[in-house]
Amino acid sequence: MSNSQYQTFEPYDPGPPEPCAPQGPYAPSGPYTPVEPYVPVEPYVPPEPYGPYGPYGSGEGYGPGEAYGPLGVYGPAEYGSPPTVQLPGLYSAETVAYGVYVAPGPYGDTYHPAYETTPEPVSPPGSDGPAGASPAGTGVPARTGTGRRAARRRRARYAERPDSAMRRLLPQALVVAFLAGGTAAFVAKDKAIELTVDGRSRTLHTFADDVTELLAQEGVAFGTHDVVAPAPGTELTSGDEIAVHYGRPVRLTLDGHRREVWTTARTVQEALGQLGVRAEGAYLSAPRYQRIGRGGLALDVRTERALTIMADGRARTVRTNAATVREAVQEAGITLRGQDTTSVPPASFPRDGQTVTVLRITGSQEVREEAIPFQVRRAEDPSLFRGTEVVERAGQPGLRRITYSVRTVNGVRQKSRRIRTEIVREPRAQVVKVGTKPLPRSVRGADDLDWRSLADCESGGRPDAVDPSGTYGGLYQFDAHTWRLLGGSGRPQDAPAEEQTSRAKKLYTRRGSSPWPHCGARLKD
Repeated sequence: MSNSQYQTFEPYDPGPPEPCAPQGPYAPSGPYTPVEPYVPVEPYVPPEPYGPYGPYGSGEGYGPGEAYGPLGVYGPAEYGSPPTVQLPGLYSAETVAYGVYVAPGPYGDTYHPAYETTPEPVSPPGSDGPAGASPAGTGVPARTGTGRRAARRRRARYAERPDSAMRRLLPQALVVAFLAGGTAAFVAKDKAIELTVDGRSRTLHTFADDVTELLAQEGVAFGTHDVVAPAPGTELTSGDEIAVHYGRPVRLTLDGHRREVWTTARTVQEALGQLGVRAEGAYLSAPRYQRIGRGGLALDVRTERALTIMADGRARTVRTNAATVREAVQEAGITLRGQDTTSVPPASFPRDGQTVTVLRITGSQEVREEAIPFQVRRAEDPSLFRGTEVVERAGQPGLRRITYSVRTVNGVRQKSRRIRTEIVREPRAQVVKVGTKPLPRSVRGADDLDWRSLADCESGGRPDAVDPSGTYGGLYQFDAHTWRLLGGSGRPQDAPAEEQTSRAKKLYTRRGSSPWPHCGARLKD
Protein backbone atom coordinates (compact mmCIF):
# COMPACT_ATOMS: atom_id res chain seq x y z
CA MET A 1 0.00 0.00 0.00
CA SER A 2 1.26 3.47 -0.84
CA ASN A 3 2.00 6.10 1.85
CA SER A 4 0.16 8.81 -0.07
CA GLN A 5 -3.14 10.18 1.13
CA TYR A 6 -5.07 8.33 -1.57
CA GLN A 7 -4.94 4.69 -2.66
CA THR A 8 -3.58 3.80 -6.10
CA PHE A 9 -3.95 0.48 -7.90
CA GLU A 10 -1.80 -1.57 -10.21
CA PRO A 11 -3.51 -2.96 -13.34
CA TYR A 12 -5.40 -6.09 -12.48
CA ASP A 13 -4.61 -9.30 -14.27
CA PRO A 14 -7.54 -11.67 -13.82
CA GLY A 15 -5.63 -14.76 -14.83
CA PRO A 16 -7.31 -18.10 -14.43
CA PRO A 17 -10.13 -18.06 -11.91
CA GLU A 18 -9.25 -19.37 -8.49
CA PRO A 19 -11.38 -20.11 -5.51
CA CYS A 20 -11.62 -17.11 -3.25
CA ALA A 21 -12.41 -16.78 0.40
CA PRO A 22 -15.63 -15.02 1.38
CA GLN A 23 -15.26 -11.22 1.27
CA GLY A 24 -17.72 -10.21 3.94
CA PRO A 25 -20.00 -11.38 6.63
CA TYR A 26 -22.77 -12.13 4.13
CA ALA A 27 -20.66 -13.91 1.52
CA PRO A 28 -21.89 -17.39 0.57
CA SER A 29 -20.10 -20.32 2.10
CA GLY A 30 -19.08 -21.84 -1.26
CA PRO A 31 -16.06 -20.78 -3.31
CA TYR A 32 -16.35 -17.43 -4.94
CA THR A 33 -15.98 -17.12 -8.69
CA PRO A 34 -15.55 -13.58 -10.06
CA VAL A 35 -18.33 -12.72 -12.47
CA GLU A 36 -16.14 -10.47 -14.64
CA PRO A 37 -12.53 -9.41 -14.63
CA TYR A 38 -11.46 -6.25 -12.81
CA VAL A 39 -10.95 -3.32 -15.14
CA PRO A 40 -7.98 -1.24 -13.91
CA VAL A 41 -8.37 2.49 -13.72
CA GLU A 42 -5.94 5.36 -13.23
CA PRO A 43 -4.99 6.46 -9.68
CA TYR A 44 -7.74 8.21 -7.92
CA VAL A 45 -7.55 12.00 -7.56
CA PRO A 46 -10.05 13.44 -5.08
CA PRO A 47 -12.14 16.29 -6.47
CA GLU A 48 -13.00 19.55 -4.75
CA PRO A 49 -16.16 19.68 -2.58
CA TYR A 50 -19.32 19.52 -4.60
CA GLY A 51 -21.98 22.13 -4.90
CA PRO A 52 -25.58 21.83 -3.84
CA TYR A 53 -25.74 18.20 -4.89
CA GLY A 54 -23.72 15.53 -3.13
CA PRO A 55 -21.69 12.98 -4.99
CA TYR A 56 -24.55 10.53 -4.89
CA GLY A 57 -27.46 12.86 -5.67
CA SER A 58 -28.66 13.34 -2.16
CA GLY A 59 -29.98 16.76 -3.01
CA GLU A 60 -28.35 18.31 0.03
CA GLY A 61 -25.42 20.70 -0.13
CA TYR A 62 -22.15 20.09 1.78
CA GLY A 63 -20.17 22.89 3.20
CA PRO A 64 -16.52 23.46 2.29
CA GLY A 65 -15.34 22.00 5.55
CA GLU A 66 -17.40 18.78 5.18
CA ALA A 67 -16.62 15.60 3.32
CA TYR A 68 -18.12 14.43 0.10
CA GLY A 69 -21.00 12.33 1.19
CA PRO A 70 -22.61 10.18 3.78
CA LEU A 71 -20.86 6.98 2.75
CA GLY A 72 -17.91 7.61 4.98
CA VAL A 73 -15.32 6.67 2.36
CA TYR A 74 -14.82 10.35 1.70
CA GLY A 75 -16.02 11.26 5.12
CA PRO A 76 -14.95 13.92 7.60
CA ALA A 77 -11.31 14.91 8.08
CA GLU A 78 -11.01 12.60 11.06
CA TYR A 79 -11.17 9.64 8.68
CA GLY A 80 -12.84 7.57 11.32
CA SER A 81 -16.61 8.13 10.98
CA PRO A 82 -18.77 5.01 10.67
CA PRO A 83 -20.00 4.12 7.17
CA THR A 84 -23.39 5.28 5.96
CA VAL A 85 -25.49 2.80 3.95
CA GLN A 86 -27.98 4.22 1.44
CA LEU A 87 -31.42 2.65 0.84
CA PRO A 88 -32.60 1.83 -2.69
CA GLY A 89 -34.55 4.48 -4.42
CA LEU A 90 -33.00 7.41 -2.63
CA TYR A 91 -30.15 7.84 -5.11
CA SER A 92 -30.04 7.77 -8.85
CA ALA A 93 -27.68 4.81 -8.96
CA GLU A 94 -27.50 1.60 -7.09
CA THR A 95 -24.69 1.62 -4.58
CA VAL A 96 -23.12 -0.69 -2.12
CA ALA A 97 -21.76 0.87 1.02
CA TYR A 98 -18.01 1.13 1.28
CA GLY A 99 -16.10 -0.10 4.21
CA VAL A 100 -14.12 2.23 6.50
CA TYR A 101 -10.32 2.00 6.82
CA VAL A 102 -8.77 3.46 9.94
CA ALA A 103 -5.48 5.13 8.97
CA PRO A 104 -2.37 4.28 11.09
CA GLY A 105 -1.35 7.97 11.33
CA PRO A 106 -2.66 11.47 10.65
CA TYR A 107 -1.83 11.09 6.93
CA GLY A 108 -3.01 7.48 6.46
CA ASP A 109 -4.70 6.23 3.28
CA THR A 110 -8.51 6.02 3.54
CA TYR A 111 -9.64 4.92 0.09
CA HIS A 112 -10.47 1.24 -0.46
CA PRO A 113 -12.50 -0.34 -3.27
CA ALA A 114 -15.78 -1.96 -2.48
CA TYR A 115 -14.58 -5.44 -3.25
CA GLU A 116 -12.01 -5.45 -0.42
CA THR A 117 -14.51 -5.05 2.42
CA THR A 118 -18.29 -5.50 2.17
CA PRO A 119 -20.35 -3.84 4.88
CA GLU A 120 -23.54 -5.42 6.05
CA PRO A 121 -26.25 -4.56 3.45
CA VAL A 122 -29.64 -3.16 4.36
CA SER A 123 -32.79 -4.68 2.90
CA PRO A 124 -34.85 -2.28 0.83
CA PRO A 125 -38.60 -1.97 1.50
CA GLY A 126 -40.65 -4.84 0.10
CA SER A 127 -37.63 -7.08 -0.54
CA ASP A 128 -36.97 -10.51 0.91
CA GLY A 129 -33.39 -9.96 1.90
CA PRO A 130 -30.54 -7.62 1.81
CA ALA A 131 -29.62 -5.99 -1.45
CA GLY A 132 -26.95 -7.81 -3.34
CA ALA A 133 -27.48 -11.09 -1.49
CA SER A 134 -26.90 -14.28 -3.43
CA PRO A 135 -29.86 -16.42 -4.41
CA ALA A 136 -30.63 -19.05 -1.89
CA GLY A 137 -28.35 -22.02 -2.17
CA THR A 138 -26.28 -20.70 -5.09
CA GLY A 139 -23.35 -19.21 -3.24
CA VAL A 140 -22.98 -16.52 -5.97
CA PRO A 141 -23.72 -12.86 -5.29
CA ALA A 142 -26.66 -11.44 -7.17
CA ARG A 143 -25.70 -9.11 -10.02
CA THR A 144 -28.01 -6.25 -9.02
CA GLY A 145 -26.07 -3.15 -10.03
CA THR A 146 -24.05 -3.04 -6.88
CA GLY A 147 -20.40 -4.08 -6.51
CA ARG A 148 -17.81 -3.58 -9.27
CA ARG A 149 -20.02 -1.97 -11.88
CA ALA A 150 -21.28 0.62 -9.39
CA ALA A 151 -17.68 1.33 -8.35
CA ARG A 152 -16.65 1.74 -11.99
CA ARG A 153 -19.46 4.19 -12.56
CA ARG A 154 -18.38 6.20 -9.55
CA ARG A 155 -14.75 6.25 -10.68
CA ALA A 156 -15.79 7.36 -14.12
CA ARG A 157 -17.91 10.07 -12.60
CA TYR A 158 -15.01 11.37 -10.54
CA ALA A 159 -12.60 11.11 -13.47
CA GLU A 160 -14.87 13.40 -15.51
CA ARG A 161 -13.73 16.41 -13.33
CA PRO A 162 -9.87 16.69 -13.58
CA ASP A 163 -9.99 20.50 -13.30
CA SER A 164 -11.61 20.22 -9.88
CA ALA A 165 -8.94 17.75 -8.73
CA MET A 166 -6.20 20.09 -9.97
CA ARG A 167 -7.70 23.03 -8.14
CA ARG A 168 -7.87 20.95 -5.00
CA LEU A 169 -4.19 19.86 -5.21
CA LEU A 170 -2.77 23.27 -6.11
CA PRO A 171 -2.83 24.75 -2.55
CA GLN A 172 -1.25 21.60 -1.21
CA ALA A 173 1.49 21.78 -3.84
CA LEU A 174 2.12 25.41 -2.96
CA VAL A 175 2.46 24.52 0.71
CA VAL A 176 4.86 21.68 -0.12
CA ALA A 177 6.89 24.03 -2.36
CA PHE A 178 6.98 26.71 0.34
CA LEU A 179 8.12 24.21 2.94
CA ALA A 180 10.71 22.80 0.56
CA GLY A 181 12.05 26.32 -0.19
CA GLY A 182 12.17 27.23 3.50
CA THR A 183 13.98 23.99 4.28
CA ALA A 184 16.48 24.69 1.49
CA ALA A 185 17.09 28.21 2.84
CA PHE A 186 17.43 26.82 6.35
CA VAL A 187 19.97 24.27 5.17
CA ALA A 188 21.84 26.92 3.14
CA LYS A 189 22.28 29.17 6.22
CA ASP A 190 23.61 26.34 8.36
CA LYS A 191 27.43 26.00 8.26
CA ALA A 192 29.67 23.22 9.52
CA ILE A 193 32.73 24.85 11.14
CA GLU A 194 35.76 23.28 12.82
CA LEU A 195 36.75 25.45 15.81
CA THR A 196 40.11 24.99 17.55
CA VAL A 197 40.59 26.93 20.80
CA ASP A 198 44.06 26.68 22.29
CA GLY A 199 44.68 23.29 20.70
CA ARG A 200 41.25 21.75 21.42
CA SER A 201 39.18 21.10 18.29
CA ARG A 202 35.47 20.49 17.81
CA THR A 203 33.05 20.61 14.90
CA LEU A 204 29.88 22.68 15.25
CA HIS A 205 26.98 23.98 13.18
CA THR A 206 26.24 27.69 13.19
CA PHE A 207 24.22 30.38 11.44
CA ALA A 208 26.88 33.06 12.20
CA ASP A 209 27.96 35.22 9.25
CA ASP A 210 31.58 35.92 10.24
CA VAL A 211 34.33 34.87 12.64
CA THR A 212 33.57 37.55 15.24
CA GLU A 213 29.90 36.57 15.48
CA LEU A 214 30.74 32.87 15.79
CA LEU A 215 33.26 33.44 18.60
CA ALA A 216 30.75 35.66 20.43
CA GLN A 217 28.07 32.94 20.16
CA GLU A 218 30.50 30.33 21.50
CA GLY A 219 31.65 32.59 24.34
CA VAL A 220 35.28 32.64 23.15
CA ALA A 221 36.86 35.93 24.23
CA PHE A 222 40.21 37.13 22.83
CA GLY A 223 42.53 40.06 23.52
CA THR A 224 45.28 42.05 21.85
CA HIS A 225 47.93 39.39 22.52
CA ASP A 226 45.77 36.52 21.19
CA VAL A 227 45.88 35.26 17.58
CA VAL A 228 42.69 34.44 15.65
CA ALA A 229 42.95 32.83 12.22
CA PRO A 230 41.29 33.75 9.96
CA ALA A 231 41.12 37.33 11.23
CA PRO A 232 38.01 38.57 13.10
CA GLY A 233 35.33 39.84 10.73
CA THR A 234 36.14 37.29 8.00
CA GLU A 235 32.99 35.82 6.39
CA LEU A 236 32.26 32.16 7.06
CA THR A 237 31.46 29.38 4.65
CA SER A 238 30.70 25.77 5.46
CA GLY A 239 33.85 23.74 5.97
CA ASP A 240 36.00 26.62 7.30
CA GLU A 241 38.52 26.03 10.08
CA ILE A 242 38.95 28.66 12.81
CA ALA A 243 41.84 28.62 15.27
CA VAL A 244 42.18 30.75 18.43
CA HIS A 245 45.61 30.83 20.06
CA TYR A 246 45.76 32.55 23.45
CA GLY A 247 48.77 34.73 24.29
CA ARG A 248 50.91 33.92 27.33
CA PRO A 249 53.36 36.31 29.09
CA VAL A 250 56.93 35.05 29.42
CA ARG A 251 59.39 36.88 31.70
CA LEU A 252 62.48 36.00 29.70
CA THR A 253 66.04 36.52 30.94
CA LEU A 254 68.26 35.87 27.94
CA ASP A 255 72.01 36.02 28.58
CA GLY A 256 71.56 38.42 31.46
CA HIS A 257 69.09 40.75 29.70
CA ARG A 258 65.59 40.69 31.22
CA ARG A 259 62.43 41.49 29.27
CA GLU A 260 58.77 40.44 29.09
CA VAL A 261 57.43 38.96 25.85
CA TRP A 262 54.13 37.41 24.72
CA THR A 263 53.82 34.09 22.91
CA THR A 264 51.01 31.80 21.75
CA ALA A 265 53.15 28.71 22.28
CA ARG A 266 51.91 26.16 24.79
CA THR A 267 55.28 24.62 25.68
CA VAL A 268 58.77 25.95 26.42
CA GLN A 269 60.14 24.35 23.26
CA GLU A 270 57.52 26.04 21.05
CA ALA A 271 58.12 29.38 22.80
CA LEU A 272 61.87 29.22 22.11
CA GLY A 273 61.12 28.57 18.46
CA GLN A 274 58.69 31.49 18.22
CA LEU A 275 61.13 33.86 19.97
CA GLY A 276 64.05 32.77 17.80
CA VAL A 277 66.22 31.70 20.75
CA ARG A 278 69.08 29.32 19.93
CA ALA A 279 68.56 26.51 22.41
CA GLU A 280 71.34 24.09 21.37
CA GLY A 281 73.71 23.72 24.31
CA ALA A 282 71.84 26.40 26.28
CA TYR A 283 70.86 26.31 29.92
CA LEU A 284 67.08 26.43 30.51
CA SER A 285 65.53 27.08 33.91
CA ALA A 286 62.46 25.00 32.87
CA PRO A 287 62.22 21.70 30.91
CA ARG A 288 61.56 21.98 27.20
CA TYR A 289 58.36 19.91 27.43
CA GLN A 290 56.87 21.98 30.28
CA ARG A 291 53.51 23.49 29.39
CA ILE A 292 52.96 27.23 29.64
CA GLY A 293 49.71 28.16 31.35
CA ARG A 294 47.60 31.22 30.61
CA GLY A 295 49.38 32.96 33.50
CA GLY A 296 52.76 32.56 31.77
CA LEU A 297 56.08 31.71 33.42
CA ALA A 298 59.58 33.04 34.17
CA LEU A 299 62.26 31.55 31.92
CA ASP A 300 66.03 31.98 32.25
CA VAL A 301 68.03 31.08 29.14
CA ARG A 302 71.83 31.15 28.92
CA THR A 303 73.16 30.34 25.48
CA GLU A 304 76.54 28.73 24.90
CA ARG A 305 79.45 31.20 24.63
CA ALA A 306 83.19 30.99 23.93
CA LEU A 307 85.60 32.60 26.46
CA THR A 308 89.39 32.93 26.53
CA ILE A 309 90.84 32.76 30.03
CA MET A 310 94.45 33.88 30.71
CA ALA A 311 95.91 32.40 33.91
CA ASP A 312 99.44 31.55 35.11
CA GLY A 313 100.96 32.38 31.74
CA ARG A 314 98.57 30.14 29.76
CA ALA A 315 95.50 30.84 27.59
CA ARG A 316 92.47 28.55 27.75
CA THR A 317 89.41 28.71 25.47
CA VAL A 318 86.21 27.23 26.89
CA ARG A 319 82.60 27.00 25.72
CA THR A 320 80.19 27.55 28.56
CA ASN A 321 76.68 28.67 29.51
CA ALA A 322 77.76 29.78 33.00
CA ALA A 323 75.92 32.62 34.71
CA THR A 324 79.05 34.42 36.05
CA VAL A 325 82.70 34.86 35.14
CA ARG A 326 83.69 33.08 38.34
CA GLU A 327 81.73 29.96 37.26
CA ALA A 328 83.34 30.06 33.81
CA VAL A 329 86.84 30.23 35.37
CA GLN A 330 86.04 27.27 37.58
CA GLU A 331 84.76 25.30 34.57
CA ALA A 332 88.14 25.95 32.92
CA GLY A 333 89.84 24.19 35.83
CA ILE A 334 91.33 27.34 37.40
CA THR A 335 91.11 27.90 41.16
CA LEU A 336 91.02 31.35 42.72
CA ARG A 337 92.79 31.53 46.09
CA GLY A 338 93.04 34.20 48.73
CA GLN A 339 92.89 37.65 47.14
CA ASP A 340 92.96 36.30 43.56
CA THR A 341 90.43 37.91 41.24
CA THR A 342 89.78 38.51 37.53
CA SER A 343 90.25 41.44 35.18
CA VAL A 344 86.45 41.84 35.03
CA PRO A 345 84.12 41.61 38.04
CA PRO A 346 83.78 37.91 38.94
CA ALA A 347 80.01 38.27 39.39
CA SER A 348 79.47 39.81 35.92
CA PHE A 349 77.86 37.89 33.02
CA PRO A 350 80.40 36.38 30.59
CA ARG A 351 80.04 37.59 26.99
CA ASP A 352 80.75 35.62 23.85
CA GLY A 353 84.36 36.16 22.67
CA GLN A 354 85.40 37.83 25.94
CA THR A 355 88.99 37.52 27.28
CA VAL A 356 89.31 37.19 31.05
CA THR A 357 92.66 37.49 32.88
CA VAL A 358 93.13 35.82 36.25
CA LEU A 359 95.03 38.09 38.66
CA ARG A 360 97.23 36.34 41.25
CA ILE A 361 97.44 38.74 44.16
CA THR A 362 99.70 38.63 47.23
CA GLY A 363 99.49 41.37 49.86
CA SER A 364 101.24 42.64 52.97
CA GLN A 365 101.14 45.63 55.30
CA GLU A 366 103.70 48.32 56.08
CA VAL A 367 103.72 50.77 59.05
CA ARG A 368 105.27 54.22 58.66
CA GLU A 369 105.68 57.10 61.17
CA GLU A 370 105.34 60.70 60.06
CA ALA A 371 105.97 64.00 61.93
CA ILE A 372 103.10 66.34 62.53
CA PRO A 373 104.28 69.98 62.21
CA PHE A 374 103.55 72.35 65.14
CA GLN A 375 101.81 75.70 64.91
CA VAL A 376 103.36 79.14 65.78
CA ARG A 377 101.38 81.53 67.92
CA ARG A 378 102.51 85.22 67.96
CA ALA A 379 101.77 87.68 70.74
CA GLU A 380 102.54 91.47 70.71
CA ASP A 381 104.96 92.78 73.34
CA PRO A 382 105.17 96.59 73.79
CA SER A 383 108.44 96.29 75.70
CA LEU A 384 110.27 95.12 72.63
CA PHE A 385 111.29 97.40 69.82
CA ARG A 386 109.25 97.14 66.69
CA GLY A 387 110.59 94.42 64.46
CA THR A 388 111.91 92.46 67.41
CA GLU A 389 110.48 88.93 68.01
CA VAL A 390 111.33 86.78 70.98
CA VAL A 391 110.41 83.01 71.17
CA GLU A 392 108.69 82.58 74.52
CA ARG A 393 108.08 78.81 74.11
CA ALA A 394 109.60 76.58 71.48
CA GLY A 395 107.28 74.34 69.48
CA GLN A 396 107.41 70.53 69.32
CA PRO A 397 106.23 68.43 66.35
CA GLY A 398 103.80 65.54 66.82
CA LEU A 399 104.04 61.91 65.63
CA ARG A 400 101.60 60.01 63.31
CA ARG A 401 101.68 56.23 62.61
CA ILE A 402 100.21 55.13 59.22
CA THR A 403 99.54 51.54 58.04
CA TYR A 404 99.78 50.87 54.28
CA SER A 405 98.64 47.85 52.22
CA VAL A 406 101.20 46.68 49.73
CA ARG A 407 100.06 44.34 46.89
CA THR A 408 101.78 42.47 44.14
CA VAL A 409 99.72 41.47 41.08
CA ASN A 410 101.19 38.67 39.02
CA GLY A 411 104.56 39.50 40.66
CA VAL A 412 104.44 43.29 40.06
CA ARG A 413 104.39 45.62 43.12
CA GLN A 414 101.47 48.01 43.07
CA LYS A 415 101.13 51.45 44.63
CA SER A 416 100.69 51.31 48.40
CA ARG A 417 97.26 52.04 49.75
CA ARG A 418 96.76 53.65 53.18
CA ILE A 419 94.38 51.56 55.21
CA ARG A 420 94.79 52.89 58.80
CA THR A 421 96.11 56.03 60.66
CA GLU A 422 96.74 56.65 64.35
CA ILE A 423 98.24 59.62 66.32
CA VAL A 424 101.16 58.68 68.54
CA ARG A 425 101.96 62.22 69.90
CA GLU A 426 100.13 65.49 69.50
CA PRO A 427 102.21 68.50 68.32
CA ARG A 428 102.95 71.49 70.71
CA ALA A 429 102.59 75.03 69.40
CA GLN A 430 105.44 77.60 69.57
CA VAL A 431 104.76 80.98 71.27
CA VAL A 432 106.60 84.12 69.94
CA LYS A 433 106.51 87.68 71.36
CA VAL A 434 106.54 90.47 68.79
CA GLY A 435 107.83 93.95 69.80
CA THR A 436 105.71 96.98 69.13
CA LYS A 437 108.00 99.71 70.71
CA PRO A 438 109.25 102.30 68.21
CA LEU A 439 112.97 102.19 67.36
CA PRO A 440 115.20 105.02 68.66
CA ARG A 441 116.41 107.45 66.09
CA SER A 442 119.94 107.42 67.55
CA VAL A 443 122.04 105.76 70.19
CA ARG A 444 123.98 108.08 72.38
CA GLY A 445 127.69 107.64 71.96
CA ALA A 446 127.33 105.52 68.81
CA ASP A 447 125.79 107.74 66.18
CA ASP A 448 129.10 109.40 65.21
CA LEU A 449 130.92 106.15 64.43
CA ASP A 450 131.67 104.99 60.91
CA TRP A 451 129.20 102.16 60.62
CA ARG A 452 129.44 102.05 56.83
CA SER A 453 133.11 101.19 57.03
CA LEU A 454 132.35 98.45 59.57
CA ALA A 455 129.65 97.00 57.30
CA ASP A 456 131.97 97.02 54.30
CA CYS A 457 134.60 95.21 56.31
CA GLU A 458 132.24 92.58 57.76
CA SER A 459 129.90 91.80 54.84
CA GLY A 460 130.96 93.90 51.94
CA GLY A 461 127.99 96.18 52.62
CA ARG A 462 125.36 93.47 51.87
CA PRO A 463 122.43 93.18 54.34
CA ASP A 464 121.74 89.53 53.42
CA ALA A 465 125.33 88.32 53.59
CA VAL A 466 125.98 84.99 55.37
CA ASP A 467 129.39 83.55 56.26
CA PRO A 468 130.42 80.17 54.80
CA SER A 469 129.63 78.35 58.06
CA GLY A 470 126.11 79.75 58.22
CA THR A 471 126.57 81.00 61.75
CA TYR A 472 126.72 84.74 61.07
CA GLY A 473 124.65 86.93 58.84
CA GLY A 474 123.67 90.45 57.91
CA LEU A 475 125.64 93.71 57.50
CA TYR A 476 127.45 93.26 60.81
CA GLN A 477 127.56 89.45 60.93
CA PHE A 478 125.35 88.83 63.94
CA ASP A 479 124.99 85.27 65.30
CA ALA A 480 121.49 84.12 66.04
CA HIS A 481 121.85 84.19 69.82
CA THR A 482 123.17 87.76 69.92
CA TRP A 483 120.51 88.88 67.50
CA ARG A 484 117.71 87.58 69.71
CA LEU A 485 119.28 89.19 72.84
CA LEU A 486 119.16 92.53 71.05
CA GLY A 487 115.44 92.03 70.48
CA GLY A 488 115.67 90.80 66.95
CA SER A 489 113.43 88.07 65.53
CA GLY A 490 114.14 85.52 62.92
CA ARG A 491 117.50 85.67 61.21
CA PRO A 492 119.52 88.86 61.14
CA GLN A 493 120.16 88.71 57.41
CA ASP A 494 116.36 88.82 56.87
CA ALA A 495 115.90 92.06 58.84
CA PRO A 496 115.99 95.51 57.18
CA ALA A 497 119.39 97.30 56.99
CA GLU A 498 118.20 100.08 59.31
CA GLU A 499 117.20 97.55 61.98
CA GLN A 500 120.56 95.82 61.65
CA THR A 501 122.39 99.12 62.11
CA SER A 502 120.21 100.10 65.10
CA ARG A 503 120.84 96.80 66.86
CA ALA A 504 124.60 97.03 66.05
CA LYS A 505 124.72 100.46 67.78
CA LYS A 506 122.88 98.95 70.77
CA LEU A 507 125.44 96.18 70.94
CA TYR A 508 128.30 98.72 70.79
CA THR A 509 126.89 100.63 73.80
CA ARG A 510 126.92 97.37 75.76
CA ARG A 511 130.16 95.76 74.71
CA GLY A 512 132.07 98.32 72.60
CA SER A 513 133.86 97.16 69.47
CA SER A 514 134.72 93.72 70.92
CA PRO A 515 132.06 91.88 68.93
CA TRP A 516 134.05 92.81 65.80
CA PRO A 517 137.58 91.94 66.66
CA HIS A 518 139.02 92.36 63.15
CA CYS A 519 136.95 95.26 61.76
CA GLY A 520 135.95 97.13 64.93
CA ALA A 521 138.85 99.54 64.64
CA ARG A 522 137.20 101.12 61.59
CA LEU A 523 134.47 102.63 63.75
CA LYS A 524 136.91 105.35 65.02
CA ASP A 525 138.45 106.24 61.72
